[in-house]
Amino acid sequence: MLQTPTKPLTLEEFLQQPETKPASEFIDGQIIQKPMPQGKHSTLQVDLGADINLTLKPQHIARAYSELRCTFGGRSIVPDIAVFTWERIPRDDNGKVSNTFAIAPDWTIEILSPDQSQTKVVRNILHCLNHGTQMGWLIDPEEEVVFAYFADRTLAVFELESDRLPVPPFAESFNLTVGKLFSWLTE
Repeated sequence: MLQTPTKPLTLEEFLQQPETKPASEFIDGQIIQKPMPQGKHSTLQVDLGADINLTLKPQHIARAYSELRCTFGGRSIVPDIAVFTWERIPRDDNGKVSNTFAIAPDWTIEILSPDQSQTKVVRNILHCLNHGTQMGWLIDPEEEVVFAYFADRTLAVFELESDRLPVPPFAESFNLTVGKLFSWLTE
C-alpha cells in the first residue's frame, strides 16, 4: 500500500515516524507498506530463518533476522529475512546487537505474498546487490519456485524438488533443496 504524505518526507524524517504493522519501507521518496504476511509466507519465513540460524549461528558464521529494518543507499527496507555475516552484525558499545542496521545484508531473502508487486520486491533485491549484498532469493510459494539473484546480476530459477538452492560463499555449509523448502508448507 502506497502512502502519500502531505509533504514529501526525507529518509531521516521517515525514520522518525512510528513503526507500522506490517512494516513500511521508504523507497525513492515514497512510503510503501508491506502486505500482511499470510500462512504460506509466514511458515516459510519462520522455518527458513530458523534453519539458516541452526546451521550458521552456532559457528558464528552468520545470523538470519526476520523483518529487520535495513537502511542504506537512500532506502529503508525490511527484507523478510536478512542474513548478516557474523563480523558485519552491527554492535553497540556493549558488544550487543545494535538496534540500527545501516548496511545492506549479505544475503537478502524475500517471500512473495499474494497481491504483492514482484517488480517492487525484485527492485529491493537489486538495490541490495548494488550495495554489496552477495545474493538475493525471491521465493514464490504459490508457484513453488525460487529465483536466485547473484552478485554479478545473473539470475537462476529453481523449481525441481531435487534442485539444490545456491547460497553465498559464507553459507556453503547450509544445504537446502526446493523440495525441502516447500515441504515445510505441509508439515
